[in-house]
Amino acid sequence: MNATDRKSPGTPADLASVHYGDGEFVVLKAGRFVKCAVTGALIPLDALRYWSPDLQEAYATPADALARWRELNP
Repeated sequence: MNATDRKSPGTPADLASVHYGDGEFVVLKAGRFVKCAVTGALIPLDALRYWSPDLQEAYATPADALARWRELNP
């Protein structure tokens, strides 16, 4: 096994800790993924486009973000 071989994605070491701000996010703990708050899907940090600064949650798709908004605003 070499340095580029990794276990399956989603191991605790692969999950990043992130602070979500308005229009940007800051990685607090290094990792390759964050979890979607709605679906639990793993989102690669370089593909992260949707999040809520108020809820400090990430979303895999705009539909997931809308689903969370609808859940909280009936």
